[in-house]
Amino acid sequence: MSEDNHYQILGITQQASQTEVKSAYRNLVKQYHPDSQNSEADHNKIVSINAAYEVLGDPQRRRNYDRQLRQQRQHIRTEVYVQREKRTQQVQKDYQRQRERERQVEAQFERWLQQVYLPINQWLSSIIEPLQQQIDALAGDPFDDQLMRDFQLYLSSSRKYLIKARLCLHHQPNPPKLAKLAANLYYCLNQVSDGLDELELFTQNYCESNLHTGQELFRIAKQLQAEASSLAENFL
Repeated sequence: MSEDNHYQILGITQQASQTEVKSAYRNLVKQYHPDSQNSEADHNKIVSINAAYEVLGDPQRRRNYDRQLRQQRQHIRTEVYVQREKRTQQVQKDYQRQRERERQVEAQFERWLQQVYLPINQWLSSIIEPLQQQIDALAGDPFDDQLMRDFQLYLSSSRKYLIKARLCLHHQPNPPKLAKLAANLYYCLNQVSDGLDELELFTQNYCESNLHTGQELFRIAKQLQAEASSLAENFL
């Protein structure tokens, strides 16, 4: 409903009697008529007052006007309802889209952890864990051909695991929230690769420094693997 409807112009309620309508009109004319010598005289105001009284002062025209006001109110209520429904539907759509994005992110997390992290972690264990046992066995006689072949076979298998792990890590893009975990695996694999290089040099020249450097690099790799496992526990 308009703020300047006829009832408001005359300063009365819609329930006012015809006598009250006439009385309100007369008082306003005295107050705003340009010939009244009143400081509040206002030509535009008196035009609005006269227009309002022309409608409300006539019972039939007033009934028609009241019907228009009811229709306006109904229209406004309908518009408000429609807008509220639109807002509700939009909120529901936004919520559903947000939930779908969250489900997709969760599925991406789960897929990456299952298809990337867990296999890589298993391959790392297959490389890192047997090292000490292999070195202990070789220490019995580093120049024993069979012991050396066994050690070289272990290194060859480890290199294959490393290749698989690197391919797996680069096969799927990691979710942004798992970037730290992915970086940890990347550094761990680099340490393992450098460690295998040193250990393979040892099999060629029997230089103890290569063996010790390889062991140290594997120790760092094992620490990085443990840190990766700790990070993964937050998502598994």
